[in-house]
Amino acid sequence: MAATGYSWKGLKAAVRHEAAFRQELGLVIVLIPFAFLLARSPVDLLMLIGSLFLVLVVELINSAIEALADAISLEHHTLLGRSKDFGSAAVFLSVLFATLVWVTLILTNLFSRS
Repeated sequence: MAATGYSWKGLKAAVRHEAAFRQELGLVIVLIPFAFLLARSPVDLLMLIGSLFLVLVVELINSAIEALADAISLEHHTLLGRSKDFGSAAVFLSVLFATLVWVTLILTNLFSRS
C-alpha cells in the first residue's frame, strides 16, 4: 500500500514541477480517444496507447535523473551533464518510437481501407 502512495506522490510531483511531463501528459490525454478510433485490433490499441505511456515512463525516469543530478550539484560537472543528456536522449527516442507507431498505423489504415 505504501508503494502506491509513493507512486501517486511521484505522479503529482511530476505534474506540479515538470513542464515537459505536463505537456506529454496533455498530449496523451488528447490522443487516447483517437487510439480507440484508429485501432483495428486489440494489438493496435496496445501499441498506440503503450507507445504513449512509454513516453511518460521515460520522462519520469529522465526527471528523476535530473532531480538527482541537481541535488548532487548545481555547478557544471561533466558526468552529471552527460547523465542529463542521456536522459534527454532516452526521451527523444521514446517520442520517436511513439511517432513511428502512430504514423505506421495511420498509414496502414489509410491504405488498407480501399
